[in-house]
Amino acid sequence: MISRLFTAALAAVTLSGCATVVRGVTEEVRVEVAPSNALIATSIGHTCKGIPCRLEVSRKTEFSVTASAPGYRDETVFVSTAMSGGGAAGIAGNVLVGGVIGVGVDAVSGATLSHSPNPVLIALTPVNPKNPATPFVSRADLQAKIDAEKPPVKKSKPPVG
Repeated sequence: MISRLFTAALAAVTLSGCATVVRGVTEEVRVEVAPSNALIATSIGHTCKGIPCRLEVSRKTEFSVTASAPGYRDETVFVSTAMSGGGAAGIAGNVLVGGVIGVGVDAVSGATLSHSPNPVLIALTPVNPKNPATPFVSRADLQAKIDAEKPPVKKSKPPVG
């Protein structure tokens, strides 16, 4: 009986914080901006010059991203956090296996959260739209660029025989 109790307690401790273990407490936030040479600065101190810009951020941290470039109007986007599908699955696993301790660990660590938007798309608007040195690129063009970088989805073939 004591052996079973010890095993159950050990399992609860080792499996607690399921989302914390599976997803981690940080997340990569990708920033795409046009023009590509824009300076990117966040309210939490991260900066990038040009793209690609990838920021490693605590899942609990909400912040703003500001992009600026000569000849363009600055633009700021707020990045919030919310529970994601993967985080909800981690909580469900904790309820079944890790119990209250695991749910608490995940809640405190922020492992159940994801940033939104991610990727952050910023299309700066030219101060003078007629100036050929400051072309305009739309958010849709930025999204198309990201979509083109994704590997194609492979269709599974039915088993032979």
